[in-house]
Amino acid sequence: MGPGVLWQFEVMDQKGANGCMKCHAPLAEQKALLALERKWKHAPAAPPPDYVPPGLHLQGLVCAACHVRRHARFGPPPSRGASSAPQAVAPHGGFTANAAFEDSRFCAVCHQFPPDWPKLNGKLLENTFEEWRTSAAARQGRSCQSCHMPGRRHLWRGIHDADMTRRALSVSLEIGKLKDGAMSARAGLVNSGAGHRFPTYLVPEVVATLQLVDAGGVVQSILDRRVIGRNVNLELTQEIFDTRIAPGGRMSLAGRFASPRAKGWRVELHVLVHPDKHYERLFRSILERRDRLTPAAISQLRQALARSESSGYELYRIIRAVPPSP
Repeated sequence: MGPGVLWQFEVMDQKGANGCMKCHAPLAEQKALLALERKWKHAPAAPPPDYVPPGLHLQGLVCAACHVRRHARFGPPPSRGASSAPQAVAPHGGFTANAAFEDSRFCAVCHQFPPDWPKLNGKLLENTFEEWRTSAAARQGRSCQSCHMPGRRHLWRGIHDADMTRRALSVSLEIGKLKDGAMSARAGLVNSGAGHRFPTYLVPEVVATLQLVDAGGVVQSILDRRVIGRNVNLELTQEIFDTRIAPGGRMSLAGRFASPRAKGWRVELHVLVHPDKHYERLFRSILERRDRLTPAAISQLRQALARSESSGYELYRIIRAVPPSP
């Protein structure tokens, strides 16, 4: 529920905002607080009860969204090897254990669009659960939670986290000599760890560059470059390309070059991750037409753009020395 979502409430009606909050801040109390703040027509007539914090609607996905139903508390069954402590001393005075918390279908509520929703090139915009369901991870019994909530920790790490992304993508780089005396460079990127496409959603962009660098650190040539992701237009009406890597799939980069005469030359593979690339494009485009926006929306959009632009990182930099020609 950061500025990337909040600016939209400046231009949305209550129905549209509730649609966003279904996943981003799903409690009825959160929707009520936003309606009161925005002075919407269907806002509650009375102020919220004292137990509802005034900023609850800005906190996004809170504990109760997953663990409370009809004022009763629920949680996962005891983990293997865990001591069976009496419910009386369990958190919050005890809860009802439910196996759903270890089932990937629990996550599908927000991470899988219904089959009758709009598609681009025959594919839903959010199809993560179905990607997982047909993967080796599902056949091996690895749920969404086993990767994104290891040890039941509420981390929800994804592509914004470099360590998590390295668990998903393996890389290799080899150089060799061709029969005609030229040199070759080959790199491979394998979706070895993600139980869904890499990346799964349309927002991130991963750029892999294979380049030849001289002894002084100057890039002499770009041998190959690949963009990994699902690129769609800003209106979400057209898919431009989809180069995501399926679970277990591979993307290759290759190039050839003349063997250098000097020492110190090298081939480098750079893999850069831009987790919020689609949002960067979207926020810039909207700010260019900001004459129709409120000052609050403009401020939030600028914050959102700054966050998106600063989210990128270098995932891998692999270097192989190139032997000089005799």
